[in-house]
Amino acid sequence: MNITNWVKYTVGELVERGEAEIKTGPFGTQLHASDYVDSGTPVINVRNIGLGSIRDEKLEYIAKETLSRLSSHLLRYEDIVFGRKGAVERHAYIRRSENGWFQGSDCIRLRVNSKTLIPKFLSYCLLTERHKQWMMNQCSHGATMASLNQSIIRRIPVFLPPLPIQRKIASILSAYDDLIENNLRRIKILEEMAQNLYREWFVKFRFPGHESIRMVNSPLGKIPEGWEVKAFTEIADVLSGGTPKTSKPEFWNGPIPFFAPKDSPSSFYVTDTEKSITELGLTKCNSKLYSKNTVFITARGTVGKVEMPSRDMAINQSCYALKGRNNISQYFIFLMVLDQVDYLKKNTGGATFDTIIVDTFRRMMITKPPKEIIDVFTGYVDPFFSGVLNLIQKNEILHENRDLLLPRLISGELDVSDLDIEIPEDAA
Repeated sequence: MNITNWVKYTVGELVERGEAEIKTGPFGTQLHASDYVDSGTPVINVRNIGLGSIRDEKLEYIAKETLSRLSSHLLRYEDIVFGRKGAVERHAYIRRSENGWFQGSDCIRLRVNSKTLIPKFLSYCLLTERHKQWMMNQCSHGATMASLNQSIIRRIPVFLPPLPIQRKIASILSAYDDLIENNLRRIKILEEMAQNLYREWFVKFRFPGHESIRMVNSPLGKIPEGWEVKAFTEIADVLSGGTPKTSKPEFWNGPIPFFAPKDSPSSFYVTDTEKSITELGLTKCNSKLYSKNTVFITARGTVGKVEMPSRDMAINQSCYALKGRNNISQYFIFLMVLDQVDYLKKNTGGATFDTIIVDTFRRMMITKPPKEIIDVFTGYVDPFFSGVLNLIQKNEILHENRDLLLPRLISGELDVSDLDIEIPEDAA
């Protein structure tokens, strides 16, 4: 590609030309803890900032009155939001569905209104490893936590091709993101279908043939005749994890994924982990090698995250592995535990912080249906779980391909000038 007509700017130059605006979130004296409500307009805090997108877990909300008082901090479609502390290399690009959300106190907003720069193209520039490393170098300076300010944002360099090239590059990369987003929606639908079917059969007791089954009294209220009330530990084993000594390099960076609470995904399956251990490391810790579809639950720190591994994994001491006894379906165990998460969180132990302990599971009484009903149910939900895992794996491939293309497109290494691409008007 001919990059002689690409121009290098800084964000600060765009600000000075009136083509960009930087705004820090409201001061703590303007937005108080008492201003947050159970529902309303979502607030983007630093924990919600991902890699080009918003993480919608643990969103907080403000009411209309607060929104009106602090309306200058409303976010618009195509805004770029940075966190002021911690993960300064991350940013969130505000999509149409997030237009009108609110900028939190610990964030800095960049708004572009330029004839030379498309915001979506800039967002992709900010996703390159080169940029993320630049941000870390600028923001660290020996501090215990990296800190970002307006001055650093003004110094961000951007290497800009002509607008038609920006549009093409943004369109190519957005095509991957759109497929990923569509798959995420499909994953959510499949997961909701599995959970709803579980509640229909085993909470509301509307399973096939329920009309002919008499309801009888039990310690948990009315249940179908022939069903039993059991302690959870009578239908599933609660197994522990452990960590090999971190001072022993021969225990680490091997072929075995090592699951910890921070690896918890937002979907049913965990497919990868930050750390891994060796075969030797596995023999030097309390964790076994747990097979696909073992149920993992986080017991300390982030309590009550429930997922299943897509392949054999070990777990650390902050997690439990749950395996059904007598060939009880893992899908059934998984959905049961997911349905009981609130109970587990409310019945934690631990002297200094919340911890799910084995006794928590022993005290958890559940309704156990006949195994033949569990088996029929498993046949119904198997396509849901298989579909979820298939879509997760497709998304991993899409992410990998996009991440391979990203630096080559942003640097001009790949020539797109002659590509015939249908580009939407807003190129977003």
